[in-house]
Amino acid sequence: MTTVRALAPAKLNLGLEVVGKRPDGYHDIATVMQTISVFDRLTVSPAPNLRLHASDPTLADEDNLVTKAASLLRSEFGCSAGASITLAKRIPAAAGLGGASSDAAATLVALSHLWRLSPNATTLVAFAARIGSDVPFLLGGGTAHIGGRGEIRRPLRPLSEVWFVLLVPSVSIPRKTATLYAALTPHDFSSGDRTKDLVATLDARGPIRPELLANAFRRPLLALWPDLVEYERHFADAGAPFVALSGSGPTLYTLVGDRQRARTIARAALDAIPVGSRVFVARPVDRAPLIRIDGD
Repeated sequence: MTTVRALAPAKLNLGLEVVGKRPDGYHDIATVMQTISVFDRLTVSPAPNLRLHASDPTLADEDNLVTKAASLLRSEFGCSAGASITLAKRIPAAAGLGGASSDAAATLVALSHLWRLSPNATTLVAFAARIGSDVPFLLGGGTAHIGGRGEIRRPLRPLSEVWFVLLVPSVSIPRKTATLYAALTPHDFSSGDRTKDLVATLDARGPIRPELLANAFRRPLLALWPDLVEYERHFADAGAPFVALSGSGPTLYTLVGDRQRARTIARAALDAIPVGSRVFVARPVDRAPLIRIDGD
């Protein structure tokens, strides 16, 4: 029996600008996305019907992006095959790390292998865009300049000799992404030039200036959740050289040049923050998802 295993990595936003609101109700963004070594694990194998088993039982429902990705793939290819999908979560949910989107991207790739479908890259990206704005990027991962509503992707030179430290506060914000997008005002919009400066810096292998990592969602997130400032202070006191926000939050991150320093910051941050919050040390990941096929 064929079994396909996939590692679905989290992503960070290295800076995030919202350029403006589109006529279709979405927003155009400008950001650099980076996949990192914090993974969810998917295992798919043949079954009579589609079944999702998740390590968090609240995620095993029809609204999960894994289920949506599987159903879309079956529908578009007229495929009647089923699959048993097991999802082991490690990426914190609704944290600005793209975990659900990465799971969806991994599902598209893994089931294409399991069901012996042959979608080309363009077709898979089109499917991914129908599932969520981050999913097209997470079909390839690595380091990329992202524009539009997330569908415009230009690969960049991979990051190297970098370690990330992530601080994920223990806060739950209902309908977080939709709520924060709705809270944006024109004062939060910018031209995208800051992201272009960051891209030029990465291309030149120059030092990343913290001001290039500013995030348009910090103001509305702070208005909704004032404790953000306390977590930023804890992180800085732990030795973070700067503190930046990923996605629509609430995950905070910093980056340093060596593993030992990253671990030292992580230990100090974990000692300072409330119980229930999480800290990760991660490296850049150059591609996503990571697939292994066992059996026939």
